[in-house]
Amino acid sequence: MNFEELRNKYTEFIYDKYEIKEDNESINITYYFEIPGLTTFKPSYKIDKKVIKKDIDEFSKYLIFHIGLVELISYWKCACPKKVIINAGYINNEQISFFKKLYYYGLGEFFYVNNIDISIDDFMDIEVNGVEKEYKVDYNGHGNLIPIGGGKDSCVSLELLKDMDNTPFIINPKETHLKCAYEAGYTDDEIITIRRILDRKIVELNNEGYLNGHTPFSSLVSFVTYLMAYLTNKKYIVLSNEDSSNESTVIGTKINHQYSKTYEYENDFNEYTKKFFNIDIKYFSFLRPLSEFQISLLFSNYKKYHKVFKSCNVGSKETPWVWCGKCAKCLFVYIVLSPKLYKDSLVDIFGKDLYEDESLLPIFKELIGDAKTKPFECVGTIKEVRYAISLTINKLDELPYLLKYYKDNYDMVEEPLENNYNEINNLPKEYEDIIKENLKCIMK
Repeated sequence: MNFEELRNKYTEFIYDKYEIKEDNESINITYYFEIPGLTTFKPSYKIDKKVIKKDIDEFSKYLIFHIGLVELISYWKCACPKKVIINAGYINNEQISFFKKLYYYGLGEFFYVNNIDISIDDFMDIEVNGVEKEYKVDYNGHGNLIPIGGGKDSCVSLELLKDMDNTPFIINPKETHLKCAYEAGYTDDEIITIRRILDRKIVELNNEGYLNGHTPFSSLVSFVTYLMAYLTNKKYIVLSNEDSSNESTVIGTKINHQYSKTYEYENDFNEYTKKFFNIDIKYFSFLRPLSEFQISLLFSNYKKYHKVFKSCNVGSKETPWVWCGKCAKCLFVYIVLSPKLYKDSLVDIFGKDLYEDESLLPIFKELIGDAKTKPFECVGTIKEVRYAISLTINKLDELPYLLKYYKDNYDMVEEPLENNYNEINNLPKEYEDIIKENLKCIMK
């Protein structure tokens, strides 16, 4: 069935309630969603208690309710019911507008790949039946909560902030995540973990032909980290999203695979939490002033992470996590690391020279902007990809296949990007000073 057929058949999505159960080791949260006439969903979270510093109070429950408001989109999208009914808690009209914007632009890729053409006003109506409550919280946090994704960006944040009061945070920890934290000097007792458990019914529905596609996972991270920052008494949530994530995936539109990593979403989230949570926790991306290219130059110097980091989403489904060597993420990371690490170091990381793989040419052309869209992956801007390629070509006497193809068909990028700094960011001054100091030696 297509979008319109599903919406006509399944007219409502209900966020009914959430339940919290505790034992000596964990806090267990279950959400209850329903698409009447289709099925119910019961996704859950399991929070390790070992570093939790607060009991679950009424404000914690309010934050847990909000996580459900983002979690629901992963289940709503299978049938896209027009009406979403919120029974589990209360949000006002201004809050409804925030979530509608998040859902709509966060699902931009989903709408695009499923050929769904609908406006933000028409795609969803939200009805709220919960009871309004007031929350007054005495809070004085300190230190950084740093989410670890396993890739180069969060490794750079860990390295640059190593002299601060940090707590690494991992959702669904894999060996790769933990090894990155270990290399940064943290022990198991210092790392916060949480398990997010999908309801397998959504996988079954996807296999049966119901709608599927990308959801704004980073926005889920924002609300989950806010809860965890509160429970562990942290002042800052320090993301590792970069300036490059602001570039749209579909050129000339607002469709962006990385929408919930953008500066726009970061600002929206901070305004929302300041007004509706009203405690002193600040959410910002430490790497926002830098491009993916600049982050890669920094990361190239941190050899201890080179054997443990992973970014490949295809390879993340394997045990252990691997670089598949065939996807856009693998090729992008290869390209932006190549000015410093090509060739032997990169082949050691990836297992082969991706520049010699002729089958990667279509992805290569997407990354350099010679296609209708960039890859629907977390990749950098077209300009920085071309510049990284140009730098690598200039240092080689003999060119591998993809680099020779580029030199024969495209212009070299001469404008230097090493020392760019995006002043439009939310960094406190102390964090800006760290970035600026490290920019001075970025090419060493």
